[in-house]
Parts: sequence; structure tokens; C-alpha cells
Amino acid sequence: MLFRVARPALQRVATTSIRPAQSNNYATLREIEGRLKSIKNIEKITNTMKIVASTKLARAQRAMSESRTYGQTSNTVFDKAETKPLEGGKTLIIVSSSDKGLCGGIHSQITKAVRRKLLETPDADLVILGEKCKAQLSRSSAKNIVMSFANVGKDLPTFAEAQTIADQIFQLEKDYDNIEVVYNNFKSAISYEPGSAYAFSEETIKNSANFTAFEIEDEQLVNLREYALANTIFWALSEGHACEISARRNAMDNASKNAGDMINRFQILFNRTRQAVITGELVEIITGAAASEDS
Repeated sequence: MLFRVARPALQRVATTSIRPAQSNNYATLREIEGRLKSIKNIEKITNTMKIVASTKLARAQRAMSESRTYGQTSNTVFDKAETKPLEGGKTLIIVSSSDKGLCGGIHSQITKAVRRKLLETPDADLVILGEKCKAQLSRSSAKNIVMSFANVGKDLPTFAEAQTIADQIFQLEKDYDNIEVVYNNFKSAISYEPGSAYAFSEETIKNSANFTAFEIEDEQLVNLREYALANTIFWALSEGHACEISARRNAMDNASKNAGDMINRFQILFNRTRQAVITGELVEIITGAAASEDS
């Protein structure tokens, strides 16, 4: 009776002990072949995305250069007027990001820069352009978000798009003394860091030290303020778009290189496993033939 009960357990132990060690330490040839196939498909995708990003980067850099010229020229007026943010005034931070990922950590570094600014001015309101930074900032600063925009960064930014965003911001209930736009500043094809640009209220512009040097009527200050904000947003969107395309190209290049390294490693593992299987089969054939001759 005891022997009948213990027989299945003994059979399982015996089966486990005589199972080849290769199946415990190495994947089967079919599993390795399937993994190789999937990695090669991923490499094709990343290479294609790298080529597409490289093609878009030239257009994005041209658009960025044009928008940067307009933005810097617009800010020249405030620089010569020595316009500075009002201390203790209501502050609005406009965060320029996009809806797309697969571009490294450019959205994360913008989020970190905004969080540092919120430590200095915790009562500041946030307007977020793009879903990436919105998802990150919603975890820690949801109460500061007063408006957000989706479908940003799908194509080259236009001034009409920036003007629409500025119009929506001016329709907010609060009147902000200081508006700061935080964006990714394009340094080179592999270097970009968070930057900021300011847009000022009418009162701040009037209180500028050298404002009287410019013959600007009070009725025109409203138009100047709206144009300056739209121009700054357009500059920030264009800079951020160029940074995103460049970062995506670099990320896809690194992914393709990593996929190539994995393919080489798995190809070596496949060849070694295949040789081990063939050697095992030859040993079995030779052993069987020798046993048949002895018998």
C-alpha cells in the first residue's frame, strides 16, 4: 500500500533527475529564435523612427531659427525699457511640452524645473501645453493647474496656434502681473536644457525704468501685451518641438544600437545551443550504434 502511494512521487523525482541539464540552464532553440525575431522587428521599427526624426529635424530647426528671431526681437523692447517682473505679484507659469513620448527625458526636466519654481512661488498658477507634463505635474501640483491644452506638438507650431492659446489665457478670471513661459532651450543636436521667457502685464510695462523712451500710447499697450505673449509662446513651442525631434532621434539611435547588441548576444547563444543539441544527438546516435553492435 505504501509503495503504491509513493510510486507517483518517485516517478516525478526520477523524471526530474534524468532530464537533461540543458533545459534547466538554457532556453530552447525555438524560444531563442522567437526572441531573435522579435528583437529584429524592434530594431527595424527604431531605425525607421530614427530616419523619420532625422528628416523632420531639419524642418524643425529652420522653424525654430525663425521663431527665435521674432522672439528675441520682441524681447528687445522690454530689455531696453528695463522691464522687470513685479515682486509679490500674481504669477502664471506656462509649461511648454507636447503629447508625444519616446524622446528621452526632455519632459521630465521641464517638470523638475517647474517644481523648483513652485517651491519659490507656491501660489503660482499653471497653464500646461501638452499631456506629458500635465500627467507628471498632476501628481504633485494639481491644485495649481488652471488650464491645459492637448494635441500640442503634433506638427510644426504656427503663430496662429500660439495666438489661440494666448487668447484663451487672457480669458482667465485672474489678471496676472508676471507670466513666465518655461520651455526646452535648444543648445545643440544633443544638448537642451530648460529655459524661460517672460511676458508682462500692462502695469509692469508702464512701471519700466525707460518706458518713456518709447512712444507707446496706453491704448496700444493691450495689443503689445497680447502680441508679446503670443510671440513668446510661439518661440517656446518651436524650441520645444526641435528639442523633442532631436531627442527622439537620439533615443531611437540608442535603441537601435542596444537592439543590435542584443541580437549579437542572442545569435551567439543560439549557435552555442544549436551546437550543444547537435552534439547531444550525435552522442545518442553513436551510443545507440555501439550498443547495438555489442548486443
